[in-house]
Amino acid sequence: MTITIDESSRSPTRLEGKPGAIVVCWILGLGSLISWTSMLIIGDYYYQLFPKYHPSRVLTLVYQPFAIGTIAILAYKGEKLNTRKRNLVGYVLFFLGTFALLLLDLGTSGKGGLGNYIGICVIVASFGVADANVQGGVIGDLSFMCPEFIQSYLAGVAASGTLISGLRLVTKAAFEHFNNGLRKGVILFVAVSTFFEFLCIILYAFIFPKLPIVKYYRAKAASEGSKTVTADLAAAGITTPSESVDDAKQVEKLSKKKLFIENIDYALDIYLTYVVTLSIFPGFLYENTGTHNLGSWYPTVLVAVCNLWDFISRYIPLIKKVELKSRKGLMIVTLSRFLLIPCFYFTAKYGDQGWMILLVSFLGLTNGYLTVCVLTAAPKGYKGPEANALGNILVLCLLSGIFFGVVLDWLWLIGNSGF
Repeated sequence: MTITIDESSRSPTRLEGKPGAIVVCWILGLGSLISWTSMLIIGDYYYQLFPKYHPSRVLTLVYQPFAIGTIAILAYKGEKLNTRKRNLVGYVLFFLGTFALLLLDLGTSGKGGLGNYIGICVIVASFGVADANVQGGVIGDLSFMCPEFIQSYLAGVAASGTLISGLRLVTKAAFEHFNNGLRKGVILFVAVSTFFEFLCIILYAFIFPKLPIVKYYRAKAASEGSKTVTADLAAAGITTPSESVDDAKQVEKLSKKKLFIENIDYALDIYLTYVVTLSIFPGFLYENTGTHNLGSWYPTVLVAVCNLWDFISRYIPLIKKVELKSRKGLMIVTLSRFLLIPCFYFTAKYGDQGWMILLVSFLGLTNGYLTVCVLTAAPKGYKGPEANALGNILVLCLLSGIFFGVVLDWLWLIGNSGF
């Protein structure tokens, strides 16, 4: 590459567009998960349509293999991928999937049945592929930029759950006494999800690559040998000369292996964090918490509370005094979360709804906090290509943790007569 950067005149602190980039990253994070979050939040609707099919558990189990398989391939081939195309494909898949979900419900008039259930499973599988494209692509891209961008993106990811949970509570209350009110509420916020996915396509394609600070970081990464940013730089009007590198494939393989070994504790942190969270959320909250004073509202409230605290906690690391940077400290906190599993078991069996809401709050709080601390700390000190590769590796670990957590979630059904 022959790109040169005048560090004295083009320091990131002197470039315009950082506040705008932070806002765009937040919205891109929202779009990265809002479609899938919508599927989780409308679990009560799907339990009404498909009461014998364990929808919250089955749909999550369908989603994860496609997400993990796709991110594994993309992480391996990452150095050759067009990041711009990858992310746009992901957001377009999300948009088409949510729109198809809306059309499926309207076309079948909200009826159950195995055929409709299979159709929903196909859409969920497409969400898994889209998730792997977007989360790995965007986090890899932001990993060589300033940490505030990753934090904002991750906050947007959590905001999808908070937004949809809040909207779900509002629509449940507003349509509760209407004929077929549950379905009307579901249609409303699936439509909202579709709109946000379309917005993400526009922002990523036309706005984000042209922000000065984004162009600076991408040009810097290109000067360090990154090939994934070429299309994004071209979209911003910056041309990069092509270059061939001998044995590039072998160098990338060694680099990824070394990156993983150097950051294996971070990889375990993010993996185990999501193993614990997904072994409880959402299946246990829908099927194993019993009946309390809140009645049909109980699981919806639990999911909303977990999402709310997950969202709030992703801003806590911005307070530098409470940001956990110690690698040893991160591992200790991560491992201590396994104590939540027996706590949830005994609370569901003997406790009241107040204690359960407290536990769910702590689950969401620690999940969001650890996610931001790990994903902002790990890429520091690496050049553009290595930071991008490490971001994809950590997303692979995150999705693997989600998958294993989902599998463990089925263990709660042992001894349950409904299994």
